[in-house]
Amino acid sequence: MSAPPRPWTDLRVALFATCFNDTMWPETPKATVRLLERLGCRVEFPTEQTCCGQMLTNTGYGRQALPLVRRFVDVFEGYDAVVAPSGSCVGSVREQHRTIVALAGDERLASRVEHVAPRVYELSEFLVDVLGVTDVGAYFPHRVTYHPTCHSLRMLRVGDRPLQLLRAVRGIDLVDLPGAQECCGFGGTFAVKNADVSIAMGSDKARQVVQTGAEVVVAGDNSCLAHIGGILDRQRSGVRRMHLAEVLASTEEDQA
Repeated sequence: MSAPPRPWTDLRVALFATCFNDTMWPETPKATVRLLERLGCRVEFPTEQTCCGQMLTNTGYGRQALPLVRRFVDVFEGYDAVVAPSGSCVGSVREQHRTIVALAGDERLASRVEHVAPRVYELSEFLVDVLGVTDVGAYFPHRVTYHPTCHSLRMLRVGDRPLQLLRAVRGIDLVDLPGAQECCGFGGTFAVKNADVSIAMGSDKARQVVQTGAEVVVAGDNSCLAHIGGILDRQRSGVRRMHLAEVLASTEEDQA
């Protein structure tokens, strides 16, 4: 007879903040911790963590990313779950890390990656699939529209999990975004190498956001929000951008 599963309050949950959130948008990982602790998780922040290597991998420098893959495994392999507020970085860990170590022919590291990668979750995946909750006790009385980022949508296939969570937020007026599944044009280095195309795509997305009449555009990746938000700011649209974690961490006290 197998032992009953351990409750999540007894498990070791690590926050993978991601380097760009840690550097530019620290309120997002902070909100993630507040949210998870409110739901009863014991969250640890391993200070040895660094970049997952996605920037190198995406630009063709997979071999140079190998030390970062090894570092990620060294830091996180002792945890029962690793949660990140970034579909992009989680996609890199779960998909690209396997490719990198396979091409390097490092069988021992490949085995460690196979052990760690399935335990790495994008925030909405962890909340809905692992904790089994959609109502996280949030309160956010604003008109909101949601942009599903490409990595979360196509690589992780998070589906409507973020929308399930947003629909359960008290006070929210959640409106559909036209052309929601269209890329915003950021794409990491794509925005640098193909700036004109990137801005054109971002402008289309910004126009669709404005059409909703939303006060806030929400997404699960701050990189995409920075791209969309930058265009919205230059247009003086008045639309704010917020990460999903920050909305879900909001309470009545925060809105007072």
